[in-house]
Amino acid sequence: MSKEASIAMLVLGVVFIVYGVSASRSFSSGISRLFTGSPTDRTIWLLGGGVILAIVGGFGLLRG
Repeated sequence: MSKEASIAMLVLGVVFIVYGVSASRSFSSGISRLFTGSPTDRTIWLLGGGVILAIVGGFGLLRG
């Protein structure tokens, strides 16, 4: 994997994590948590995808 692709994945992962945290504090996520006990699917996908992208990008940079 190229260094540019690894950096892009790492940055995109961090952006997804930031949006996921923001979405977890939203009104709709609070309502979902009230009735179901878990945040919205969008929040889970943003956080999960962000973590995976950041890990893959980080390994790509370390591997070189």
